[in-house]
Amino acid sequence: MSAFARDDQGRLCAGGMPLGDIAASHGSPLYVYSGDGIRDDYRRFAAAVAPVDGAVHFALKANSALGVIGLLARHGAGADIVSGGEMARALAAGIPAEKIVFSGVGKSAEEIGAALDAGIGQINAESPQEVEAISQIAAARGVQAPVALRVNVDVAPKTHAKISTGQRSTKFGVSTSQNEAAELYREMAADPHIRPAGLAVHIGSQIMELDPFERAYSALLSFGTALRDEGLEVPVLDLGGGIGVDYQHGTPTDFTAYGELVSRLFADSGFRLGFEPGRSIVANNGVLLTRVIYVKDGDNKRFAIVDAAMNDLLRPTLYEAHHDIQPVGPEGPIEGPADIVGPVCETGDYLGLDRMMPSLAAGDCLAVMSAGAYGAVMASNYNTRPPAGEVMVLDGDVHILRRRRDVAELLAEEIIPDFG
Repeated sequence: MSAFARDDQGRLCAGGMPLGDIAASHGSPLYVYSGDGIRDDYRRFAAAVAPVDGAVHFALKANSALGVIGLLARHGAGADIVSGGEMARALAAGIPAEKIVFSGVGKSAEEIGAALDAGIGQINAESPQEVEAISQIAAARGVQAPVALRVNVDVAPKTHAKISTGQRSTKFGVSTSQNEAAELYREMAADPHIRPAGLAVHIGSQIMELDPFERAYSALLSFGTALRDEGLEVPVLDLGGGIGVDYQHGTPTDFTAYGELVSRLFADSGFRLGFEPGRSIVANNGVLLTRVIYVKDGDNKRFAIVDAAMNDLLRPTLYEAHHDIQPVGPEGPIEGPADIVGPVCETGDYLGLDRMMPSLAAGDCLAVMSAGAYGAVMASNYNTRPPAGEVMVLDGDVHILRRRRDVAELLAEEIIPDFG
């Protein structure tokens, strides 16, 4: 069942609460998350992979709102992080340190030290230089660092080039060809300051077919088995995330086939598994509400100029991404195509182009659908525009997660030097 549905009066609702009423109470632009939907999708993912011995870590880069992380923590999720800031968020939201996996290609010495001090469960290293840095920092603290090696198995994930991480032409992981990864893992196993935690792979995001996963996972399984056959400890195979979602229609993601694939490949392998879903848990459980400021008729098209912009939701501009856009009130007859654009002084500032829309007028509230992932988390203050606030609908109540700051607060963060 979709997290957002129309009631018997035709109003778009979250948990039975009309989105128009939420916008009237909390302003716009505004992100609204369905806490019920996030909880249910996490449970469905966990159930799909339950037949194998594994742990689920939510990828904070998809949505790092403390309220979202805290809800998932309450239901047993760990965290997949890519920065020291995300580690602080995960800990603040109640995720135990031992259930945190630290991914990413460019961890600083300060971030590595903080991760070791916190006692996080796994650091995914992505280069010989990083392994050496982790070893030195662990030695200085007199501890063993739990390090998994992220490998690059050269699998094209059939997704957008900017979110494709599985090929050797990208910056991610250590190649499994010509023995590079195997030799580095042997060095890790011999290092007294490193406890080899296993192997990790992540080939990209928004992957809609299972074949790339099967090829990547099969290669990882073969590589891990070969290292074990040498007598090396390889406790975990971390499978990453990347399951795609339906942005066109917002239908819930079916994790059944993915779970069956994982079970078929790994059920009797003897490896513990790690999973890092992000987008598939939150994307279709969030919307961005925005109000029409003006409707402008151009020479050959209609423009609906709204109060949300590319600083609030960057995906359409950055990835040419599609988000369905709907009126939150009862839907009238289609009048024709319209570009839904924001106030930012860029031609690329749009939320949707050539969308078949009903008659629109100033004050109308629209919902940009499937905005729960890589939405608020990528927001900026471009044009000195405070980004949208965030609320969550859970069990029939609206909870404020982050209010929209005002311009005065943005200015207060800066300092004008004494120029003399």
